[in-house]
Amino acid sequence: MMTFPRLTLTTLACLAVFSLPACAGDADIVSARDAARRNDSVALDAAAAAAQNDLLAGYPQFWRLARTLDRASPTEVHGFIDRNSDGPLGEQLRLLWAKQLAKSGLWRDFAAEYAALPEAARDDEVECYALAERILDNNDKAAVATALKTRWRIGRAQSAGCETLIRTVARSGMVTDDDLWLRAQALLAADRTTAARELTAGTATPLTAAGIARPELADMSTPAGRTLRLYAIQKQMRKDITGAAAQLASLQDRLPARDVGVLWGQIGLASARKLDTIGALSYFSRADKASLSNEQWEWWARAALREGRWPTVQSVIESMPATLADNASWLYWHGRALAAQGKPGANRDYQRASDTGNGFYPLMSREELGSSSQPAQSAWKPDAREIDKVRAQPAVQRSLALLNIANSYARPEFREDAKREWRWAMRDKNDAWLLSAAEIARQANFYDMSIYSADRTRSQHDWSLRYLSPFRDVTRRYASQMGLDEAWIYGLIRQESRFVNVARSGVGASGLMQLMPATAKWVASKSGMGSYSVNDIEHNIQLGTWYLNYVYTSLGDAVRATAAYNAGPGRARAWQAERPLEGAIYAETIPFTETRDYVQKVMANAVHYASVFGHSRIALKDRLGVIPPRGGAAVANPSPSPDGN
Repeated sequence: MMTFPRLTLTTLACLAVFSLPACAGDADIVSARDAARRNDSVALDAAAAAAQNDLLAGYPQFWRLARTLDRASPTEVHGFIDRNSDGPLGEQLRLLWAKQLAKSGLWRDFAAEYAALPEAARDDEVECYALAERILDNNDKAAVATALKTRWRIGRAQSAGCETLIRTVARSGMVTDDDLWLRAQALLAADRTTAARELTAGTATPLTAAGIARPELADMSTPAGRTLRLYAIQKQMRKDITGAAAQLASLQDRLPARDVGVLWGQIGLASARKLDTIGALSYFSRADKASLSNEQWEWWARAALREGRWPTVQSVIESMPATLADNASWLYWHGRALAAQGKPGANRDYQRASDTGNGFYPLMSREELGSSSQPAQSAWKPDAREIDKVRAQPAVQRSLALLNIANSYARPEFREDAKREWRWAMRDKNDAWLLSAAEIARQANFYDMSIYSADRTRSQHDWSLRYLSPFRDVTRRYASQMGLDEAWIYGLIRQESRFVNVARSGVGASGLMQLMPATAKWVASKSGMGSYSVNDIEHNIQLGTWYLNYVYTSLGDAVRATAAYNAGPGRARAWQAERPLEGAIYAETIPFTETRDYVQKVMANAVHYASVFGHSRIALKDRLGVIPPRGGAAVANPSPSPDGN
């Protein structure tokens, strides 16, 4: 029987009013975390014992156990897991425990813990350990094949679990010499020369430090020599792609065909990401198709898109692995390729893409089908009974209590804990639960988790929660002053920060509109703003909209302005082609994965926000418009305006 933690009066008061100062027991939780961070076991034990916030008592216990797992007993670990089965802490500890067992070589115990882990709680590293266990326990050929396909050709250092898997595969007796040298080539390409030497130490012609230092001089009569000559071409590719391609062409008849094909694929990818699309198409055509990664397949298709070669777009997508070709993006572009050639079947692709959700490519597909960009708004709203039911869930209560600590103590790490609890509470829930939770989170100003919950509904949708618009008076005022589309601004903020005002990116951007310190300072100077605080809501929106208007005015269209906001105006210009380019193709062929995803999401968000705001509809394809050639003026892009017209 599941037991729930006792809620103290202090805890209940904290949960009821989030604007109050931190609760007394919260200080003990904060002290416990600080002690854990300092590795101060005495202080951690004392803080854990003193914690009066019963709702969060599992956290000090978790921090204490997590740092001593190598000495913990199974009884102690399983006791914690059982006591904390109503949230993510039990799963987190089981995950850490499973990894500890694998590191200790206790594979049978590991297998039992892995089997008990819900799929949602497994990470990449534990999946690698699981494959290693199957090989060690059963000489599982399927596990070896999976590892060879997914891990073997990754040269960069991986997690401890995945490095264990690689070593297990190498020692399994189920890899060929060709496989071994393919792995060595991947390691050399990642400059992990010591690992490459260790891998080949048992072969007839192992790699040596001297050979690796001058790979262009290697004797191609041996496997090591051929691998080194391929490495020399890879090194040249970093500085001179065209020269590397010429070198490979001159040597390819003396090198193993598969290795040559692999390298043509690498050169093709490098060229495509530099937007040398003509070269990329030539190089990809000579690649070993069986060895192409998903990224290489996608960039082959993107190169063809930029060149307007619709037959190639079609054939490349049809040659992709099925799981990749079935993505909404490639269903859409396959449909476009068929339509461009006057072939039947495009609408079938659009319909399949449309059915995958409400993002960029589903919207584009619906427009091709002539249907509405957004499903109808659900009339259902949660009542007080539904909301109280969700609010009573322990993980939801813990999440809100942790959010209170994060806000009261300005400690963002507690916000991450709060999000983890919230996500756990949303697993496998119906639409009524999710919409009730979204409303609770909105009321608590937990905007990112409100969106998270509302985004997960399957048939009953509340678009005003999916596309929240807090701080609208401020945003609308500055949108009007700058003459910008309010829906576009909200689409950008939703993607930048999910309306978390204290959000800080890994590169130092801050606030709702994620401004870099140097950018904020420059904008404040240019706009005559004077003193400012980048995390002040009004200041951040004022600075962000000024800069967005600056890049829009400089570039002339919303697509490049959005790209510039994320990656800088210079890059947005550099990604233009020598001829006019459909906005959707420009967005799809942005070389930076983050920026490509960002632009597509912001532009799709703008469509949804315009609908929520009741603005006149501008189709996504019209918002994307046509991107001019380098040095040209903007072509056929609607001008953003405050009311979306």
